[in-house]
Amino acid sequence: MNFAIIGCGFIAKKHALAIENIPTAKLIAVCDRVPEMMDFYAETYDAKTYIDSSAMLKDPNIDVVCICTPSGLHAPIAEQVAAANKHIVLEKPIAMTLEETDRIIDAAKYHNVKLTIVHPNRFRTAVQETKKILDQNLLGKISHANCIVNWNRGQEYYDQAPWRGTKTHDGGVLMNQAIHNLDLLLWFMGNPTEIFSMDATRLRDIEAEDVSTGVIRFENGALANVQAATTVYTKNYEESITIFGEKGTLKIGGPNALYFEHLEVQGLEEQEKKAIIERVKEDPWGTPGHQRIIEEMIIALENGIEPAVTGEDGKKALKLVLAFYESAESEKLIRI
Repeated sequence: MNFAIIGCGFIAKKHALAIENIPTAKLIAVCDRVPEMMDFYAETYDAKTYIDSSAMLKDPNIDVVCICTPSGLHAPIAEQVAAANKHIVLEKPIAMTLEETDRIIDAAKYHNVKLTIVHPNRFRTAVQETKKILDQNLLGKISHANCIVNWNRGQEYYDQAPWRGTKTHDGGVLMNQAIHNLDLLLWFMGNPTEIFSMDATRLRDIEAEDVSTGVIRFENGALANVQAATTVYTKNYEESITIFGEKGTLKIGGPNALYFEHLEVQGLEEQEKKAIIERVKEDPWGTPGHQRIIEEMIIALENGIEPAVTGEDGKKALKLVLAFYESAESEKLIRI
């Protein structure tokens, strides 16, 4: 299948490499308003370059388009791609508002094209093992969970482009960094019903938040604490999810939530527990997440099924972030 990329900034290189690593995929076109941003793709992948996305989308050989633009531009570009009858791989977050999100999902449905959102952390080995444990109900009734992202993003990170750290086109630590962990939390714990949050802009010169804390209540009654920040000195400190159940406790941790820091499950033989931990240690990243997202899109197209991460999944993660923002701004409990 032939792929194109719109928006040739940093994240686009991950898409290009993922496409290159899939034998049945080929990058044939890229589009960016700044011509020199496309030079790498023309030279490395022999991709045709376009300044105008409308012109690129007229190419009948393009099957799927990866949208890697600033988040605030996702909706109009996704609508344009859907109208051109191209399938969509859309970087997170799906959009900046629920109204924009619904426009994207509705456009994909109307034009009968498939839509997947890039939440690649779902494919890490420890995350996959955790989902198996939860799906088998090995932890029993869940009491509560902790979701932590304490990272470093210095001022130079935000100064790379004028849209970074803005509320309109980027968002803060919740929208940009922690949304991956929040997606996993929803995947593990189910639907939230209540949120209370506080946030602040403490150290970075940006419009959005650089630190946030909050509490979630889920439909099943379980609670979760969320803590996220880009203010950590001087490098990423922790990305983790801990889940506490009546029959077990597990924690995926480290600077990038790659390893089991704790795994105790009632009835799980010591040999089996060690085998799970070793599987994770041997291959913590698994197949790169962007590659898995694109592979799952190809599988969906070949078999007429939904991609592994759908537009509705992207909407759930965004809806949670927006509830955090609403609670922090209003200083009130938000019911979903």
